[in-house]
Amino acid sequence: MSYTIKNLREVQDAAAGRELSAVQEARFARGDLEATDTGLALQFVKPGCRQAFAHRHNKAEEIYVVLRGAGTIKLEDEIAEIGPMDAIRVAPEVARGFEAGPEGLELLVFGPHHEKDGELITEGFWPE
Repeated sequence: MSYTIKNLREVQDAAAGRELSAVQEARFARGDLEATDTGLALQFVKPGCRQAFAHRHNKAEEIYVVLRGAGTIKLEDEIAEIGPMDAIRVAPEVARGFEAGPEGLELLVFGPHHEKDGELITEGFWPE
């Protein structure tokens, strides 16, 4: 078929049932949408929490759009305040992570899909 319609809130939460679920939800819709080249995710960072890990890519430039809530994004060593309808473009090699404010942080993420393109950063990203 030449199109697919899917409600993003119906996409399986990849964080559910894992330690990650205490701080975030992550709904990766590429498969549900039958997309071959484009990645799309709906993410929610719970109030007052940081994402469980930061990450960077080798090839994929991403765009994040804040749908609801507010918080901060850490891009390598810089931290910026973000809020509703802010769009943030991030070059592949830039490590990024999000922290939610008191209302949480809901993000829509767009980017090209490249198999095995991500590097997770699990320690030492956020200052203590």
